[in-house]
Amino acid sequence: MIKINETKRSIKLIGVKDNSKNKLIKDKVGTPTLISEDKTIYLVIKNDEEGFIEQIKNGIKSVILNYEFDIDVDVDSFESICKNTKKEDIIKTIYETISFETHKGLSIEKSEKEINYNLFFKGDFENLITELKIVCEYINYARDLQDTPPNIGTSEYYAEKLFNDAKGIKGLKVTVLGRKEATKLNMGLFLGVNAGSAHEPRIVVMEYCTDDSKPKTGLVGKGICFDSGGYNLKPSNYMEGMKFDMSGAAVILSATMALAKANAKANIVAVGMFTDNKIGQNATLPDSVIESMSGKKVLIFDTDAEGRLVLADGISYVVKEKKVDQIIDASTLTGTVLFALGHNATGAFSHSEEMIKDLNKASEKSGERFWRLPIFKEHLKQVKKDAAPLADLTNACKVRYEDCSYAAAFLNEFAENKPFLHLDIAGTADKDNKGQGVLIKTLFEFLK
Repeated sequence: MIKINETKRSIKLIGVKDNSKNKLIKDKVGTPTLISEDKTIYLVIKNDEEGFIEQIKNGIKSVILNYEFDIDVDVDSFESICKNTKKEDIIKTIYETISFETHKGLSIEKSEKEINYNLFFKGDFENLITELKIVCEYINYARDLQDTPPNIGTSEYYAEKLFNDAKGIKGLKVTVLGRKEATKLNMGLFLGVNAGSAHEPRIVVMEYCTDDSKPKTGLVGKGICFDSGGYNLKPSNYMEGMKFDMSGAAVILSATMALAKANAKANIVAVGMFTDNKIGQNATLPDSVIESMSGKKVLIFDTDAEGRLVLADGISYVVKEKKVDQIIDASTLTGTVLFALGHNATGAFSHSEEMIKDLNKASEKSGERFWRLPIFKEHLKQVKKDAAPLADLTNACKVRYEDCSYAAAFLNEFAENKPFLHLDIAGTADKDNKGQGVLIKTLFEFLK
């Protein structure tokens, strides 16, 4: 548990520049040393190629891993070392790292003794702490959604859970749409992905509109609860981790809940498109042509390119039904973004310089990395060319490379010329088979 400026306990953690005052301290960046006689854990922080914030983050992780007792964290000691680093950023790093690393999540293991981390520092940071508490709560909430086993985490399960957990938050309107509503809206792409499933499709809609002076933002999240690839079946080694294919929906809905709980001034409609992608007697076949909610006909070249299909109808929904002014989607969409960026950054695609600018500002505050990738005219031409003459667009091109950009070009066609930002989190949503709750900090900063 994280406490703030409470009565100090026996063991404290402080940051030091080096071991000049005590040679027993390990003079290595990010390595903690407990000197029992001092009742102090020393953490060396240096002006190193690894920045101060990263050193603090890694050092706090190491402390949590190695010491299982209550600790007072002297934030001011780190501030005195980390020149040109805002105290606010140091507090955020320490708080977020403790919250993330101590979260037990979904586990059958018995709970161990709760350890308290008491952050003490000078100055008034009450508003910051209030925000941090809420944002970290929903990062961990999203992580638990992501980690849910796929036999439990079905579309019906997520819809019911999110509805029940969100309905008590003041100012947040929550609605769940099912097959009947999706059929009435002509969501052929969404229903086409669901056609092979034993579970009913669900669309979770959260509306938090408290500031009409801001542009209304539509958030659309990919909620594929498990992705087998459909008739374009994935090989077994690519089937691992496909429960995380609903991460986009988890993070955009969690971020919306966080904004509402924080009473932020915002204007948002968030939509989670939940289904799975399986093989069944009614499952969509490759080479099928399906009409989308927008009226565009789509050639299904690859049933394993299903995420862009559910997102397309989700984008049309927020544009046509909710009259949004701009759109952001989040999705574990393509393997090719991993080839470009690995696990180090989220891929960002947009024709809107303003949205990229706002994303970069939010990223500076959140500490989450993004890298802009292109949507060239050639990408859209290929998406149209490979669909002709049977359809307007294809969901997957017949070329080997650049699929992340083809996917972005495909999605952009459903935004109706409104500012659109596509965030591909295939490389950042999960790590070591654990959900990361990525984007929530950035979306919070972007939209608040």
